[in-house]
Amino acid sequence: MKKYIVLFISLVMGSHLSAQSTKTFSIDLLLGKKEIAPSGEDYTLLSEAAEAFRKMKSAAKKDSIDLKIVSSFRSYAAQKKIWNRKYQSFTREGLTGPEAIAKIIKYSTLPGTSRHHWGTDIDIIEGSKKIEGDVLLEDRFHQGSFQKLHRWLLQNAHYYGYELVYTNDSLRKGFLYEPWHYSYVPLSKKFLKTYREKELIHS
Repeated sequence: MKKYIVLFISLVMGSHLSAQSTKTFSIDLLLGKKEIAPSGEDYTLLSEAAEAFRKMKSAAKKDSIDLKIVSSFRSYAAQKKIWNRKYQSFTREGLTGPEAIAKIIKYSTLPGTSRHHWGTDIDIIEGSKKIEGDVLLEDRFHQGSFQKLHRWLLQNAHYYGYELVYTNDSLRKGFLYEPWHYSYVPLSKKFLKTYREKELIHS
């Protein structure tokens, strides 16, 4: 069973790995059990990732784009609430337990296995656009209000250390395509490598 959970973690978290050896990171940080101080009014990131985001936000502003983070650091407890809420909602709709889980893991993951635990990953939208309903929908980034934002991020985010994690590459496995999810790779690739080496399983 353990090897299947490790495989699941590898698939859903992406594949940004570094060939270089990395130092050991806090297990609590990797599992979302270490609190991170707020970085701004509406987001929480590790200081290095936060500073890189501020620089990227400033650059985007010059191109009349307002980068707004709608999700950043997420604790183990917060991820557990999201998981339980979705599970209860789907089973109330009539899905069996396995069916509910299969639906959840298209975009969400078990507490203790989320990249959002690390303080390196963000979900971004265009803050100047007034949107009703769910803002994190694929169509909004291709035909909708976030087209300009999407193009700008693809062309410029890597200059600030941020990369799209869940791409629309047909060969990639794991979560479905998320054009809004960017990761600060200089840190997250090290965290992911350590996570895999330790074969961490949520507890």
